[in-house]
Amino acid sequence: MFLKQQSHGLSREQREELGRSVRETVPIEAHAYLDTLGRTDPVELLEGQAASRVPELVPLRYGRMLASPFAHLRGAALVMASDLARAPRTGLEVQLCGDAHMSNFGVYASPERRHVFDLNDFDETFPGPFEWDVKRLAASLVVAARGNGFGRKQARRIARSAAEGYRSAMTDLAGLGSLAAWYQHLDADELVSEIGSVLDARRQARMRSTLKKHRSRDNLHALKRLTSVVDGHARIRSMPPVLVPVEEMLEGAALDALYAQMDGFVHAYGRTLQPNHAHLLEQFHFVQMARKVVGVGSVGTRAWILLLQGVDEGDPLFLQVKEVGESVLARYSPAPGCDDQGKRVVLGQRLLQATSDVFLGWQRAYGIDGVERDFYVRQLRDGKGSVVVEAMARDAMTYYARVCGRTLARAHARSGDRVAIAAYLGTTDRFDRAVGEFADAYADLNARDHDALAEAAASGRVTAAVA
Repeated sequence: MFLKQQSHGLSREQREELGRSVRETVPIEAHAYLDTLGRTDPVELLEGQAASRVPELVPLRYGRMLASPFAHLRGAALVMASDLARAPRTGLEVQLCGDAHMSNFGVYASPERRHVFDLNDFDETFPGPFEWDVKRLAASLVVAARGNGFGRKQARRIARSAAEGYRSAMTDLAGLGSLAAWYQHLDADELVSEIGSVLDARRQARMRSTLKKHRSRDNLHALKRLTSVVDGHARIRSMPPVLVPVEEMLEGAALDALYAQMDGFVHAYGRTLQPNHAHLLEQFHFVQMARKVVGVGSVGTRAWILLLQGVDEGDPLFLQVKEVGESVLARYSPAPGCDDQGKRVVLGQRLLQATSDVFLGWQRAYGIDGVERDFYVRQLRDGKGSVVVEAMARDAMTYYARVCGRTLARAHARSGDRVAIAAYLGTTDRFDRAVGEFADAYADLNARDHDALAEAAASGRVTAAVA
């Protein structure tokens, strides 16, 4: 499930030579290659995923994916995984995010209550060649740039900026010792300060305002937004199909049994936390739960929010309990799989992120349909936020692309051989240009896949809904 560094025990010179030798097998220019001959029908791949999801929510997933080509790309991680697997691969493996599109980077509050910028979605994390994450990031940037009306050349330059950010950061990281590389992170306040050289005063002010808004997205904010007072007590609101309290799904003895089960679930999940964090969790008691639709690609998976209470009703804790299946990369990577998918996600996140949620844990449990599934648990809102793609100007997106590339390199350097990867990438812009060409071609392919899903919805092959 997790990567064992292939070059363990090798000297720096030997690792550099490893990287250069890989370049002879997989030339840098090969990363521009996109093989579309005989590829699997993308709608068929999506339909295959739908088979294990909540049937009444699947149309909502298709509806969200049809909103734009960028929304389609977000929901089509499996489709892109199948395409990436058809390209030459370096074999320079890291713990991949698995779904490193640009909206899966963002800010969140660290345990020390500082805001950091990092990857923030790990449902698909799995070992694999480093370039798969880089290409998904670059492709998402081109798709988003086109959606914002940027020209093809400008969109390619934005993708190249992400690749350049990754390459230059990996070069920097290769020069550091292991501890120094491990502790690298990006503070959100530093990002705001740094971006001042790129944005004008008006957009700097908007960014600071947005960051301030994200800081306020805590458990008290969730209490205000997601609950109403009923008979003097906070209860989760009903906003179907997006938010549905479990009381509207079960009643009587079945409801009582579920609540008793959830008390046990919270206690058992707590054992996957560090002891001090488990002690903190024990200061809360379970109050209520509701089904909540999240994301684009995750729509239809079983996702719940739990309301817990501390010393009083003004002391809430909202947890998200999210079903997770096998990574979309598992069928395409030779790395061994994992029997517990929740554990896979949590350990992958802890490896990739510089700092993680103190309530991040996992548990296997039976759902309301009596089927046992794997889940991971995290705080619902803890200062989390990401960019609004549609609002980004060209210069801001170019800068953001580079930041995302550098952030991805830091994450990869925690598990992979940063010295060998840096030696493979080299110091010229060959990798940047190859990735830019790939991203441009993949944006074309994604647009065709988006049209194919629209045709499938129009013909009745799939049903799409909007909520």
